[in-house]
Amino acid sequence: MAETNLFHFGKSSSPYETIARSDFLNHKWQDRSSVNNVNQLEMIAGSFLKPSTLTEVKEGLKKVGMSVRINPYIMEMIEWDRFETDPIRRQFLPMLSEIEPDHPAMTIDSLGERETSPVPNLVHRYPDKVLFLVTSVCPVYCQFCTRSYAVGQDTETVKKDNVSSPKYWDDAIEYIRSHPVIEDVVVSGGDIARLKPAMIKKIGTALLDIEHVRRIRFATKALSVQPMKFFSDENWFRTIVDVANYGRALFKNVYIHSHFNHPNEVTPLVELAMRRLHAEGIYVRNQTVLLRGVNDDPGTLIKLNKKLGRVNIQPYYVYACDMVKSIEHFRVPVQEIQYLEREIRGATAGFNTPLFVVDAPGGGGKRDVHSFEYQNEEYGIIGYRSPCIDPLKTYYYFDPLRSLTADIQKEWLKPGGHEAILAELGLGNLMRLAAE
Repeated sequence: MAETNLFHFGKSSSPYETIARSDFLNHKWQDRSSVNNVNQLEMIAGSFLKPSTLTEVKEGLKKVGMSVRINPYIMEMIEWDRFETDPIRRQFLPMLSEIEPDHPAMTIDSLGERETSPVPNLVHRYPDKVLFLVTSVCPVYCQFCTRSYAVGQDTETVKKDNVSSPKYWDDAIEYIRSHPVIEDVVVSGGDIARLKPAMIKKIGTALLDIEHVRRIRFATKALSVQPMKFFSDENWFRTIVDVANYGRALFKNVYIHSHFNHPNEVTPLVELAMRRLHAEGIYVRNQTVLLRGVNDDPGTLIKLNKKLGRVNIQPYYVYACDMVKSIEHFRVPVQEIQYLEREIRGATAGFNTPLFVVDAPGGGGKRDVHSFEYQNEEYGIIGYRSPCIDPLKTYYYFDPLRSLTADIQKEWLKPGGHEAILAELGLGNLMRLAAE
């Protein structure tokens, strides 16, 4: 791995070409130097962008549900001469011209996480698994974030509902302790990269000390957006290793779940981080979000899976993009997702081929994209059953409006159109969701 590739990824020009290597590879410098608004973006990269493009970003940020936070590592990956179409930029810096009106069935908490939260910080949807939300901040903010109702700072369109305070952790841990059916805990947020080592140790050991908890999954995007965290924050890294070793001694598993969406994100710095994790026997799985204009073609997905496999990250899931605020331009129709799954299957070993899923709106959980029970192609409605969650209910996902005919789009968008379509099709268990 050439030294230039570890820093500037072999690019001939960079907004950070004068920055010392020791600074760039330090997680604290990355945090301090992150871009949090358009003015900072203009100061750092203004010479790479046209004024009209900066205006597009500024106006785009007024329409979205996620605040902006992008660190130098991600900024360095952006191809500035094709800013509008670059797959890395597209994930973090919205442009007004690409934003589409929300689908009428969109809800700010599309997965119904708050409805299935028995105590603050905890989502209990599946019988033997819980989602433990321990923070509401991340190293960077993805514009398509499922949890935009809580993560990041308030925006002009979304006031955040933050319940991820450490003061609620003990209640969440006590809930897990008092429910012996729970075997699996996903620790997420936000991102565990924003937790101090003492916090990770407290959470990890407390959960592992519960006899019926068999598995912990630490969810972090840091591997893809801040890999230097794994070799410049030694106390943080050693704490994760210590928790994993503690679990191993108890015959329990501690995993890391990562989030890579594009092959360009699998850099030599990611390999350095993975070599450390691999040497410590820590297993890493990846969850990808399928994003229009980023990875919605077979070649990109195949390349991503192969590059992940080469650094010992197992491709686990590819998610349909959730129906949350201001991300309609990212969403891909279910039929197209099914096509992509068929195209990539067989390109590499089955255990390194991800499962394509729809996280069914309203709390239905992850369903194989091919396993629908109902489909109406005309109106773009796909129904999934989730017997382990509710054997009597069908959960519905809706294709993006752009994939439907102009006449059907007008039906959806006219006043009362959403309710009228659902009533006409007899989809009665959607009426509560529609009213929210």
